Amino acid sequence: MTHRRAVLTMIAATLMWSIAGVVSRHIEAARGFEVTFWRSFFNAAAMALLLGALRGPAALLRSLRGGGRTLWLSGLCWAVMYVAFMLALTLTTVANVLVLIALTPLITALASRFVLGHRLAARTWGAIVLAGAGIVWMYARELSGADARNLLGMAVGLAVPLAAAANWTLMQHNRGAAAQDMLPAVLIGAVLSAAATLLPALPFAATGRDLGLLALLGVVQLAIPCLLAVMVARVLPAPEISLLGLLEVIFGVLWAWLGAGETPGPTVISGGALVLAALAGNELLALRERGP
Repeated sequence: MTHRRAVLTMIAATLMWSIAGVVSRHIEAARGFEVTFWRSFFNAAAMALLLGALRGPAALLRSLRGGGRTLWLSGLCWAVMYVAFMLALTLTTVANVLVLIALTPLITALASRFVLGHRLAARTWGAIVLAGAGIVWMYARELSGADARNLLGMAVGLAVPLAAAANWTLMQHNRGAAAQDMLPAVLIGAVLSAAATLLPALPFAATGRDLGLLALLGVVQLAIPCLLAVMVARVLPAPEISLLGLLEVIFGVLWAWLGAGETPGPTVISGGALVLAALAGNELLALRERGP
């Protein structure tokens, strides 16, 4: 996979990740842990089918049984992201969670620098700062007060960028000729997430319509884009992956506008433009550095 194709693939992954908000708006009865459980359940089922088709059932079982520490740590990171994101949304506002997610590129860049010893280009540092400022500007007016419930929600939400940064760093460390196959880590994460949220999700209240929407989230919003992201991690540096991941916020606003009638305000539009400018500038400068 070329660098350009990897960037386009990551953009496609963020486009699929971004449908979570607009689809969740149409869920009727399922709430909180039940949403997380069913989403993870359908994610695990889809991953088992997809990886079984790609690798073959026997090879998939061998990968899971013989998976090294890196594979299982990555699976744990996926599980933490799945659970913490949905749980944080039940405790604090969407704006607070999205601002926390904007920390992912910065934490990933620091992890790559101090854990892997990778130097980051000045253009990427600049893009990280500019994109982070754009996200904060988008939601500055919606940030909630520091009451106990919101503080707890933000503490839980902080696990998302920390786990994401750890995951991208693990995958970058795993790159090379003898690299471990990391695709099964997404399946591990889905199974762990479903197992962790099963009991809190009881008794189930989801309607048939809810289950259809949650299946859509599990397959299209999680399984397929997470597989694509793992494939991209073989080519793109970890900070660049997490920086491109911020497009999820921009696409999410667009979906909410088109699918739920939530018209973005002027600060959201101007902040989103700042994020897009940072991402586009970073990629254009990267292309110039590589030459024709």
